[in-house]
Amino acid sequence: MHHQTLRIGTGAGYAGDRIPPAVELAEHGQLDYLVFECLAERTIALAQLERSQHPQRGFDPMLAERMRAVLKPCVAQGTRIISNMGAANPLQAGHEVLAIARELGLPQLKVAVVLGDDVLATLSRLTHDGLALPVLDSEQTLADLAPQLISANAYLGAEALLPALQSDAQVIITGRVADPALFLAPLIHHFGWALDDWPRLGKGVLVGHLLECAAQITGGYFADPGFKDVPNMARLGFPLAEVSASGDAVITKVAGSGGCVTVATCTEQLLYEIENPARYLQPDVVADFSQVQLQQVGPDRVQVTGGSGSPRTDTLKVTVGYRDGFIGEGQMSYAGLGAQARGQLALDLVRERLAAAGYADFDSRYELIGVNAIWGGHSPAAAPAAAPAASAEPAEVRARVALRVPTQPQAQHVAHEVEALYLNGPAGGGGATRSVREVIAAAAVLMPRSAIHTSTVLLNTERL
Repeated sequence: MHHQTLRIGTGAGYAGDRIPPAVELAEHGQLDYLVFECLAERTIALAQLERSQHPQRGFDPMLAERMRAVLKPCVAQGTRIISNMGAANPLQAGHEVLAIARELGLPQLKVAVVLGDDVLATLSRLTHDGLALPVLDSEQTLADLAPQLISANAYLGAEALLPALQSDAQVIITGRVADPALFLAPLIHHFGWALDDWPRLGKGVLVGHLLECAAQITGGYFADPGFKDVPNMARLGFPLAEVSASGDAVITKVAGSGGCVTVATCTEQLLYEIENPARYLQPDVVADFSQVQLQQVGPDRVQVTGGSGSPRTDTLKVTVGYRDGFIGEGQMSYAGLGAQARGQLALDLVRERLAAAGYADFDSRYELIGVNAIWGGHSPAAAPAAAPAASAEPAEVRARVALRVPTQPQAQHVAHEVEALYLNGPAGGGGATRSVREVIAAAAVLMPRSAIHTSTVLLNTERL
């Protein structure tokens, strides 16, 4: 056990997040840990596809760029890095980190790789043996998806990271881990919390939940000009937490960085993706946020207390990725007098032509961007009592058609029909675009915790 307050910062809240705020934290945050949370629900399925075609890939494409930016300052200050950027290929990601370290003149760097979240083979065996695992929020079972399955990754908890933390590795790379667990693990390790100390584990999950989305809690997603103004957003900083042995924390950011940390920003993030605040299901604990108190204790400093928890479940959530058809899409712009009417005629023509070709029953979107693309039939512009400004004729519209179809040739047909509006549609169309993409869908099942086995591999330059 070391000092009484642990400082943990967030280096990324998603795979494409900005890098300069992470560098600012690495250089000026005086951190014990810098966490990069970079996996969305479907990310691993897409990464598994890439790995199947390129065995040396399948990890976060920005891994090298991030490591080049933060490795030196983190090593210099003794800050350990934890990240799920390993995605579908954590072991190869670990080797990539070592390669970057050598490139930067850091030959003594050690990397720990956490394995075991990839449970596709185990799930296939369980399904083959007759275990009918229901797909959550669906009437299907996993067996129904079996022919299209690409990936299956369990949400590991903090417990899986503890052997890596007990090593002297400066960088810890994982695949799928529950987002808050990336932050909870160093708290358990540092303060020596028991794995059945449910109230403290619940508080640790609360800290992780508040930090996991990076700039969302420092004003990024919060900002709404004139209603919720945020200062100096161009230099938006990422958050850090000062956590005590009790699990209570203060959320803050590097002094001088842009954005703000307030009770309001913290409240929005507290409620993010929470179905039942009293029972937030996590691998390590069922967290209870129902009694959380937030208090502004200084500029950009919010104290967080009142988290708790109860015993964990005996199952873990597993995200499965599967092939689910193709989307064919085309767009065309119309401007000037009558733009909306011409755009609507374009949509009507494509709809009729695709129906004649047998496409009428597929999931589809026929919309005018700027008029009804988000609101659909409930658009204020479509409402009879809409304000004059909302119902005014737009100076330009962009017609968009998208259909979800079983095969790639069908998707190409959809895109082609929109592009063909150039000479076969209303006047003045321009700027056509077309795209075809495979749909990689995500679903979830619950898997017995006892069927999942994790391990840790330690890498250093001597092993290469």
